[in-house]
Amino acid sequence: MLSKQEQLKKIEEELKAHKDLPLMKGCTQLVFGEGNSDAEVLFIGEAPGFWEDLKGRPFVGNAGKLLDKLIESIGLKREEVYITNVVKCRPPENRDPLPNEIEAYAPYLNHQIEIIRPKIVVTLGRYSLNKFLPNARISEVHGRPVRVGDIIVTPMYHPAAALRSGAVMEALKEDFLVIREVLKNPAMVSEPSRPTKEKEIDPNQLTLF
Repeated sequence: MLSKQEQLKKIEEELKAHKDLPLMKGCTQLVFGEGNSDAEVLFIGEAPGFWEDLKGRPFVGNAGKLLDKLIESIGLKREEVYITNVVKCRPPENRDPLPNEIEAYAPYLNHQIEIIRPKIVVTLGRYSLNKFLPNARISEVHGRPVRVGDIIVTPMYHPAAALRSGAVMEALKEDFLVIREVLKNPAMVSEPSRPTKEKEIDPNQLTLF
């Protein structure tokens, strides 16, 4: 039986072989994700940027340096968590990922989640948030963990947004403390308080392979 790390590597190789996926032809290289395959915390961003495209690693630019500091602020190390993005190749000129691009890469992200089985998924930015809560606004739900199927989702602002706004920076620093609290006491997180569409909470969506 393959280990988690071997399973992730297999999915990465399958993704690399899928040359007709959106964004594949325009990027320098695939940015699949990295970190501990047994991580309790999985961070999901939006898309690789310039430095990520160049190095083939997620969150290695200025936003990544901030993310590293935030992770350390709650007593964790980068190598103890897992970090990836909604799409695995850089969009042209760092534009936002398009719906069809997000959809094309969704099965691979779903399989990453299924293999790692983290206690907490931290969404960084609105595109990863909307994967789990399509109707949510990040300004209203950031820092508020919620159970989505079998997963505790903790929405947060993207570190790049924090670099542009002092108010967002302070909110992000405060929100990160929630991760530590949830790891100590997962029972503190309840189901969504308002009805949500089936597609938002159906755990079967995470099993597409």
